[in-house]
Amino acid sequence: MDRIAKQWLQVLSQGPVSVYRLLDAQDASLPEFFARLQAWQEQGWIALEDGKVRLTEQGRALAREVGAFYEPVRCTHCQGTGYVWGPRLDAAFQKYLEITRQRPEAEARYDQGFINPQGVMRRVAFMYERGDLLKSRIFVVGDDDLLSIAAALTGLPEAITVIDIDERLIRFIQEWARRENLPIEARVVDVQHALPQDLQGQFDVFVTDPVETLPGISLFLSRGVSALKGEGGVGYFGLTTLEASRQKWYRIQEMLHQMGFVITDIRRQFNVYPQVEGNFFAYQEQLPIVRKLGVPVDHDWYTSSFYRIEAVQTPKPLVTGTKIIDEAVYRDEESWATPY
Repeated sequence: MDRIAKQWLQVLSQGPVSVYRLLDAQDASLPEFFARLQAWQEQGWIALEDGKVRLTEQGRALAREVGAFYEPVRCTHCQGTGYVWGPRLDAAFQKYLEITRQRPEAEARYDQGFINPQGVMRRVAFMYERGDLLKSRIFVVGDDDLLSIAAALTGLPEAITVIDIDERLIRFIQEWARRENLPIEARVVDVQHALPQDLQGQFDVFVTDPVETLPGISLFLSRGVSALKGEGGVGYFGLTTLEASRQKWYRIQEMLHQMGFVITDIRRQFNVYPQVEGNFFAYQEQLPIVRKLGVPVDHDWYTSSFYRIEAVQTPKPLVTGTKIIDEAVYRDEESWATPY
């Protein structure tokens, strides 16, 4: 019995659960999850009815045989992340909440989606703890989450530059940077092309949430890497296990080493993409996993881990020139939560 099967038996031992809750409680990628769901139904271990998964008598017997049981173990105060914030960061968070209520809606054509506000502030708290905010020059490649605003509101970064293809998002960031006198520059830049010369080699930290195909990750990380000053530069990015299998994680980590980085931290399921108005669940009918399961989303199941990487030598981006974004960059055989 493999580890994923053990995760399934543990969570299902509590009784019937939403199929999306089961999806959130295990580590298989979306194609792997769906294949196992079908296989376990065929084997008679589970039943799927009205969007709920339950163990059959045969499945309960298997759970008893291996000693599986369900008991919550993650902290509910911090949603299992281990991060909270005090008065100064909370003041920034409250202002950030006020600003983001007016944010542009996610656009399917840009594969946009944003994490919840608490998750953004946990990222900021994590970066603060690691000493990557104070007097830092920060480069953000794509800012659906508006992390630039949250970080700037702490008063800690020296400067933040945001690039994004979405003019609506750039105008929104520019307007609030002006209103709140924040040290943010926001530009419309297409990552298909090399960064403008004045952005290369200028920053201490980059942050991005890349497309989760190997060509997409290589492209987005390379643009962030090319913005760093040199050895000691730091990168942060989100990565799921849902659209990135363990084999893909292996390839990504090979890329990081080739670019001159070590992985200092991976915070598992650090962020959730909530089912709220204006987010990518608004077009959930375009997501392959939702179509295959055939039931509407009823649980915030799309979570990502948060990577911190650090350059131990002069960073070497894998993509330096123009790379046209085509179907292979945005979608692969694991892209079951990307709109089609």
